[in-house]
Amino acid sequence: MEIRLGQLEHPAVIALLTQHHQEMLRHSPPESVHALDLSALAAPDITFLSSWHQQELAGCGALKQLNPWHGEIKSMRTANKFLRTGVAQTLLKHIIAEAESRGYQRLSLETGTLAAFAPAQKLYQAFGFDYCPPFADYQEDPYSTFMTKELTPNSQ
Repeated sequence: MEIRLGQLEHPAVIALLTQHHQEMLRHSPPESVHALDLSALAAPDITFLSSWHQQELAGCGALKQLNPWHGEIKSMRTANKFLRTGVAQTLLKHIIAEAESRGYQRLSLETGTLAAFAPAQKLYQAFGFDYCPPFADYQEDPYSTFMTKELTPNSQ
């Protein structure tokens, strides 16, 4: 599996992100969906990553800088064909390592509360994320749950 920086213009990435957004809208009202569109993922404070198996897109994820000490995971999604094959774990390990290499002390995320989001919550818990109150600009929402992890920043 190869993790590539960017690739937002790739048709497979566009299709996966479109599917991701549509899936979020199936489980949450529009005002509770915090998935970013392509232009937002291209912002300078976001590092977008795509995971490839040979020439096939396996998944994606992004790291957003909230401030010099705190990052946020965005747009984590595994392509249906690659579910339960380790793609999400590989991407998450990469994002955590990148956050630590930047000197972040904390890495947080927002995900849904319904049963469809239970596998994501279980994955994050397995990597040491704990539930927390809303962070950054998020507000309490019955469709959102928040998780965070203390990091050990790498010496630079």
